[in-house]
Amino acid sequence: MNLNQVTVPSVNVERSISFYEKLGLQLIVKALPHYARFECMEGDATFSVHQVEKLPEGDGVYVYFETKRLEEEVERLIADGIHFDQLPKDQSWLWKEARLKDPDGNQIILYYAGDNRKNPPWRVN
Repeated sequence: MNLNQVTVPSVNVERSISFYEKLGLQLIVKALPHYARFECMEGDATFSVHQVEKLPEGDGVYVYFETKRLEEEVERLIADGIHFDQLPKDQSWLWKEARLKDPDGNQIILYYAGDNRKNPPWRVN
């Protein structure tokens, strides 16, 4: 089995398109006002946004995008007016993460884990 795509909810898909294009995703489907799909710059997975009338309550969705150039990407996005809740920080699970929210409050984590993403020292064999 292979992960095809992840979809997050949005009350304003057009506003979300602008945000995710700033992150560096490439828009490949624009079916306003209901749906948009993006390609990631690396890998085969896609990412999409679909319109909802009401956003889920609670913590909501967490989406992780990995980049080897984490610090440079965060600096680029800050210069482009994107606000971060957490700047790049080394985590106890051996990933470096920066955190922000999309316009609908979905938690976006930009990170770099390298080999620790799939092979941490505590991996089950």
